[in-house]
Amino acid sequence: MNHLIFLYLTAILAGFALIGLTILVTTGFVASIATILIAVGTTAIIVFSLALLYLAVRALFNKHFK
Repeated sequence: MNHLIFLYLTAILAGFALIGLTILVTTGFVASIATILIAVGTTAIIVFSLALLYLAVRALFNKHFK
């Protein structure tokens, strides 16, 4: 179970890295696909943050009802 948490945290960091890449590099090929990278990064952050919240709530209720 802990390996999933670290994997989701890594995916969230990768989403922030994609957004940061578009901010840092404003010329060249990356600039032409900046909006796509921002959308992918934002989606990754939201999806994996929700997955972490789901795991936390599930763990809380499993511990509470046992």
